[in-house]
Amino acid sequence: MNRTKLLFSPACIIISSMVTAQTTSVTISGRVTDQNKTALPYVNIILKKEKDTAFVAGTITNEDGRFSLTGIKPDHYILETAISGYDARKQPVFVGSLSEFLEVPAIELVPQQENETKIEEVLVTASRKNEIANQLDKKTYSVADNLSQSGGSVLQSMQNLPGITVQDGKVQLRGNDKVTVLIDGRQTALTGFGSQTGLDNIPSSAIDKIEIINNPSSKYDANGNAGIINIIMKKNKQNGWNGKAGLTMGLGSLWVRKENLPTIRPQYTMTPKINPSLSVNYRKDKVNIFLQADNLYTETLNKNEFVTRTYDDGTVISSQLKRNRNTNFFTTKAGMDWNIDPQNTLTVSGMYGSEKIIDRGDQPFFNGDVSQRLRLWQFLEDELKTTIMGTASYQHKFKEAGHVLNAGFNYTFHREDEKYFYDNYLPASTGTDAFKLLSDEQVFDFNIDYIKPLKYGRIETGIKLRSRSIPTNMNFIPGENSVLDVSAGGKADYKEFIPAVYGNYIFENEKWEAELGLRLEYVRIQYDVNPNHPTYKSDGYNYTQPFPNFRLAYKLDERNKLSVFYNRRVDRPNEVDIRIFPKYDDAEIIKVGNPALRPQFTNSIELGYKHNWDNGYVYSTLYHRFANGTITRISSIVPGSTLIYALFQNAGRSYNTGLEAIWNQKISGVYSFNVNGNLYRNQIDAFSVLNLYPSPNTFSADRQTAVSGNIKMNHIFHFTKGLDAQFTMVYLAPDIIPQGRIKSRFSMDMGLKKAIQKGKGELFLNASDLLNTMVMKKTIQGMGFAYTSNDYYETQVIRLGYSYKF
Repeated sequence: MNRTKLLFSPACIIISSMVTAQTTSVTISGRVTDQNKTALPYVNIILKKEKDTAFVAGTITNEDGRFSLTGIKPDHYILETAISGYDARKQPVFVGSLSEFLEVPAIELVPQQENETKIEEVLVTASRKNEIANQLDKKTYSVADNLSQSGGSVLQSMQNLPGITVQDGKVQLRGNDKVTVLIDGRQTALTGFGSQTGLDNIPSSAIDKIEIINNPSSKYDANGNAGIINIIMKKNKQNGWNGKAGLTMGLGSLWVRKENLPTIRPQYTMTPKINPSLSVNYRKDKVNIFLQADNLYTETLNKNEFVTRTYDDGTVISSQLKRNRNTNFFTTKAGMDWNIDPQNTLTVSGMYGSEKIIDRGDQPFFNGDVSQRLRLWQFLEDELKTTIMGTASYQHKFKEAGHVLNAGFNYTFHREDEKYFYDNYLPASTGTDAFKLLSDEQVFDFNIDYIKPLKYGRIETGIKLRSRSIPTNMNFIPGENSVLDVSAGGKADYKEFIPAVYGNYIFENEKWEAELGLRLEYVRIQYDVNPNHPTYKSDGYNYTQPFPNFRLAYKLDERNKLSVFYNRRVDRPNEVDIRIFPKYDDAEIIKVGNPALRPQFTNSIELGYKHNWDNGYVYSTLYHRFANGTITRISSIVPGSTLIYALFQNAGRSYNTGLEAIWNQKISGVYSFNVNGNLYRNQIDAFSVLNLYPSPNTFSADRQTAVSGNIKMNHIFHFTKGLDAQFTMVYLAPDIIPQGRIKSRFSMDMGLKKAIQKGKGELFLNASDLLNTMVMKKTIQGMGFAYTSNDYYETQVIRLGYSYKF
């Protein structure tokens, strides 16, 4: 590839930022006593700026001698303590940026006759959520600020965020798709346990913000070496009745980008998108009740891939895979917060999700010059996915601010009820393969987390226990001339048991920040299959492994910071990766799982530098990951057949090295922008594996390397009278994929938002892929075959929406 083009041609592309403008929130608390440790009530507490002694906040101690100051910004302060009969006391207080709640060491006041002066330095750390790397490299983005993707799915909202790319419906962080996706800090069946699923069907209207965590600490599950994306759902806590209702409507596939091959059904055009949403909240006294409901109905040209396949014997096949998709996703979440007393809170919530997907597709096969149709393959896929989740969490607050004990229980039930019908039209006969798959997943999670603030940081520790089971039943009725073996159906049972314990220590003073953590996980996986299966047998594995993490940062001064990160993580195969039932990916590509698949362990190191100024900052990081047992999908053919079998294997060692930079700049009160660039190198070492399905065959691959990257820029405009605008451009450079490469891609999005009805109402208009340039172009080289493909799937969508706050 032309590296000069990669580095410089995107320079003219300007890509913008959706970093949220969030407020600082730190609570400073403590206790005042006399020399005999007796509490002193009604002591005057005053906080002043160190630079100019300007008053910031004040309060008095209660009957227990305790005080609390809230809403304090990171800075240097003087804390004054005074009461009649005692000497007044002053002490410096440094408010840092790692903890939202920390306790000032006990303050002892001396009676006036024992006139003694004490000056003690106190460190209090706060959370500046709006700044990259100040929360251990957690970056937070508001979905409401992403004007160009409002009204779409969560997946569509993510693709404009810095550091994220979307490829084949999967999210990548820094070119790596081993991403763990959480909802409200938990793994759920909506987004996958250990992987990512369903993001394109969750409406963004249900989401408040999205957190990107590139270097997770030990308190998070060890799964997902690329990092964690945490989706925070909406929840209001204002007093009384309040809420928000909205309606978004849109159209996609505005015109045909490439005409169908002959003799097949029309592809979708002018596809509708409808998304009503409602959020209601009621809070009074000790009770807060909340409800969020969303429905996303879409018709989509989900795939429109034109393929030229060439075999080693000289055969050339031209085909098109077109998939018209209807999706209806309904989700609702309701719950109650009960503030039992100032120290104890109980939250109970439930979530229900129903996802209905109907795919109707065509795949004609022609000879090389498309003069003769060899066969036609048509399919109907009818899927209903139901998710029910119940959560109970309890929090006990100790007297010191930020000193808390949390306990939680989460139950998830997820049912996959899928039916597939594939019609194979040959010159002399027609056959229909029929499948029915039923899978009921149940997950029990229990966790206890404890946080203890310290003078210079905090300690976090906890335990977690997970039990998960997925019994699956596949009924297969083969049609005439079916290419699948008659044993393609049957039963399988997946069982997972994972207890874990972790500890994390965080330290900060005026110059140094440090975090040291360790998570210890025991994992036991058992996968039981039919005893008479011709290829696969029951299998499983277990391990006990440590997962350390380390972070050290040095503050050169108030505007410059250096940091280094290290962590070890794992990617365990998900149940669908080892599922033994073969499934059509298209008429001549068969996907099947591999029960012998094993976890992939990854070590990551990262060096970061941040420089900030009054109206912006630059954050850059150099990262390197190296993995053992790399999980990748292998595509191969067996002698005597032109079918391609795609299954996962452990391919040995792989490497991911890159440089990422973010530049955020406010030009004026009207205009600001953000540029995010990522340049990386991926490498998979040469490997050789034995594929068992459909019959034993050896696959070998040479070392693959590629230098790739992406650059994004968002322009944000805040005009007068409540009018906002956003303009986004994304360039994705050519990249490596399993056994091949994907070519460069480019798109432009825009959005407008106007506040009306005295700020209670809001109108927005947006358009994704304005120029209709986002085409997925791939080349793949397998053993005995090669193919090139261009996928003209739906990328251009125009949406109009309205919402009202009440």
